[in-house]
Amino acid sequence: MNNGIQIRPETPADYDAITELTAAAFRTLEVSSHTEQFIIEALRTAEALSVSLVAELEGRIVGHIAFSPVRISDGSAGWYGLGPVSVLPAYQRRGIGGALIREGLSQLRARGAQGCCLVGHPEYYPRFGFRNTPGLVLEGVPREVFFALPFGEHLPQGAVEFHEGFAAKGP
Repeated sequence: MNNGIQIRPETPADYDAITELTAAAFRTLEVSSHTEQFIIEALRTAEALSVSLVAELEGRIVGHIAFSPVRISDGSAGWYGLGPVSVLPAYQRRGIGGALIREGLSQLRARGAQGCCLVGHPEYYPRFGFRNTPGLVLEGVPREVFFALPFGEHLPQGAVEFHEGFAAKGP
């Protein structure tokens, strides 16, 4: 994707724009609890944003993606959770979210990560290699919306626990 979009790491100057675009991106999504912007703030405050990228177009932040470490009950290390990923509504369906996902996964691989998991739409994430995995679960989440992408041969078995920042409900 090269239509003027620049993907780069977030900076402190981007924080307000990230909060606003995340709230806007999820505002009309029925399956959202509308707390995604608070989750990002909680992860940032806990220094748990391992990769946090923005998509910028003509000086405006139009997209954001966050990756944070997850714990797996079998002790597997080096796994991350993807989310939230947000694109301003006026810029959705232009490949910006996909570009953020691909770049974020690339950066995780470059760090030596072992894999990534997420909760998301079953028709969207398989295009990036994510699959439902029978032996890896996230309690309380239907199997059809929980996905994992191992970066090697090993696929952990057990329960995944996202960072406590995902429980954030407000500022």
